[in-house]
Amino acid sequence: MKRFTSLEARIDHAARQVLDRLPAHGISGALVEFLVFGLKQAWACLFGGAMLFLIIATKYLSPEPLGLARYDFLFLAALAIQLAMLAFRLETLSEAKVILIFHVVGTVMEIFKTSAGSWIYPEEAFFRIGGVPLFSGFMYAAVGSYIARITRIFDMRYTRYPPLWATILLAAAIYINFFAHHFVVDVRYVLFAATFVLFLRTTVHYRVFRFRHRMPLLVGFLLVALFIWFAENIGTWSRAWLYPGQGDEWTPVSIHKLGAWYLLMIISFVLVTLVHRPQPLDGADKTAE
Repeated sequence: MKRFTSLEARIDHAARQVLDRLPAHGISGALVEFLVFGLKQAWACLFGGAMLFLIIATKYLSPEPLGLARYDFLFLAALAIQLAMLAFRLETLSEAKVILIFHVVGTVMEIFKTSAGSWIYPEEAFFRIGGVPLFSGFMYAAVGSYIARITRIFDMRYTRYPPLWATILLAAAIYINFFAHHFVVDVRYVLFAATFVLFLRTTVHYRVFRFRHRMPLLVGFLLVALFIWFAENIGTWSRAWLYPGQGDEWTPVSIHKLGAWYLLMIISFVLVTLVHRPQPLDGADKTAE
């Protein structure tokens, strides 16, 4: 797996000219690693961060003077951002394919969930399917983009990773349950247990700058799900979409939604592994931790 696009490689080379001169150990060395970690995370969030910025901006600055409804503007802007990221080598073609898959998978679920009354999009749009504006699929795509980008930017490797077929079955079961629990028994707690059993012994090893660090993969899933929950609060606060009970006055999204995002994280991660196959930790990497 190639870690950087051509543009990212140039940025990495220029950054190393400065960072290589800084201390490698002690508090100063730790601060350098922390700084690089934050910068790489921000870079990985490029697509999602741009979408959140536009969602907030259109809350205060309506695009209607341009002849566009808010949701249509967000959809066209998301397309433009996606094309620009490919044109300027900010994203690989394989990652763009993952994002397309996420858009389709997410839109299908949005169509079903809005018809079931789980949430609504209160504004009008031309680019929509039923009650779902097409920009919404890009919010799922943003999650896929982030996972795909951190996988290569941090050169993620794994120890005791479960069989790929088992993770695919789990992801499929989670996706089916998002629909089926409206008609039959909700088995999400069984799915939580399955993720725990499957990934309990899995550790992700990631390179920040000089050193590799490690973390239980389940902890990584939870942290990303928490980040998405924060982003969802921003989305509902801006009234881009609303849950029942948020129509008259905004209230924070229930913390119980964190479980749904945790399960969605599993689907997202497994879809990305179909493009960036999980790689084992080799001997040279082990000595660098």
